[in-house]
Amino acid sequence: MNEYLARFIDVLLYFEFYYPLFMAYLWILGALYYHFHWERGPQNDFRNPPPLDHYPGVSFIVPCHNEGEVVEETVLNLLRQKYPEFEIIVVNDGSRDNTGAILDRLCRRHARLRAIHLQSNQGKAMALRMGALASRHEFLVCIDSDALLDPCATAWLMKHFVTGPRVGAVTGNPRIRTRSTLLGKIQVGEFSSIVGIIKRAQRIYGRIFTISGVVAAFRKTALHKVGYWSLDMVTEDIDISWKLQLDHWDIRYEPNALCWILMPETLRGLWRQRLRWAQGGVEVLLKYLRYLFSWRKRRMWMVYLEFMVSVTWAYFMVLVVLLWLTGQFLALPEPLRIEAVTPGWNGVVLGVTCMIQFAVSLAIDGRFEKGLGRYYYWMIWYPMAYWFLNVLTVTAAVPRALFKRRGTRATWRSPDRGLRPGNHQPGKSTQGGVS
Repeated sequence: MNEYLARFIDVLLYFEFYYPLFMAYLWILGALYYHFHWERGPQNDFRNPPPLDHYPGVSFIVPCHNEGEVVEETVLNLLRQKYPEFEIIVVNDGSRDNTGAILDRLCRRHARLRAIHLQSNQGKAMALRMGALASRHEFLVCIDSDALLDPCATAWLMKHFVTGPRVGAVTGNPRIRTRSTLLGKIQVGEFSSIVGIIKRAQRIYGRIFTISGVVAAFRKTALHKVGYWSLDMVTEDIDISWKLQLDHWDIRYEPNALCWILMPETLRGLWRQRLRWAQGGVEVLLKYLRYLFSWRKRRMWMVYLEFMVSVTWAYFMVLVVLLWLTGQFLALPEPLRIEAVTPGWNGVVLGVTCMIQFAVSLAIDGRFEKGLGRYYYWMIWYPMAYWFLNVLTVTAAVPRALFKRRGTRATWRSPDRGLRPGNHQPGKSTQGGVS
């Protein structure tokens, strides 16, 4: 018995060490291939989008709920898009603040803008549905109501639809505006070294886990075919990504489509956000698990595998920590004793790998922002802060997803948008960003 326990613990510890190591290098190699294949060259200057054969009309959909503080800035920024034909539809989803009054005032001043007012809080997915059904154009660009879209982003997004008839969605490149605290600074590096690099790598092996809900473009025909956004999923962006790809629509990543976003800078806000993301991933996995063994859906197998293994890794990490803690107070059998969870030589290897990953990703994304390298120092805290947070949120999210009442409408909750005073302002320190 002890021999089997010893083997199990050995396998467990090897898995806990080698899985993140393997994934890090997989992402690095995939991102480098993507960069050298698609991103290099003067034709990829994000400030100069490529000319298109034609410029189909675009409808911007902006769902909002109690966004009086930020929605005007978002709308005025959208009106500065360098694209010939577009409209803006803001869906006011049961706001109780002055959002409706601000939108009505803006509509009187700007002919491109329309506002749809819903009487009660129906949730972001319903707001997106209403905006899509009311839109005049085949192509939709959906952004959050506190996001600032780069003036050239629409043309970069539309490049994929014009040249790819099977493209159902294109996800943009979110960039962090909130940088007042350590959490904010770490997230600057995270969105380059984790979010950006993963999306590049996933594009190489065929399917991506999710679009960025804060900035994504859609072909309305594809949305209609899959039934639009689901109303009962806590993360509508993950769900629509899987829906489209399981229906054989292609989703692409466009790093030149920049969008400046606000993110939590408090632990409470960050916990709520990452718990929602994790729960949304588990809900989507459970919903579409029946397609796992379908040969026609085989291009999604890598997405299934990557997510399921990452959830398993998180639970095994909790098990390792629990065994170590128990061993501090009780006499466990020798095979179950974990000597230490603090980094040893393997921790050094993982740390060096993380810094290599951060260096590669910051080098790739450095063209989007001046001085991005100064955030490299803060990324040394990433493994400690975010791996720990991700382990906790994933382990908490699984039971929440399993025991959630099916069909329950997902409605709005006010997000933590960081510490606004002193935030980074795009255009003051970026290369041609929002001004």
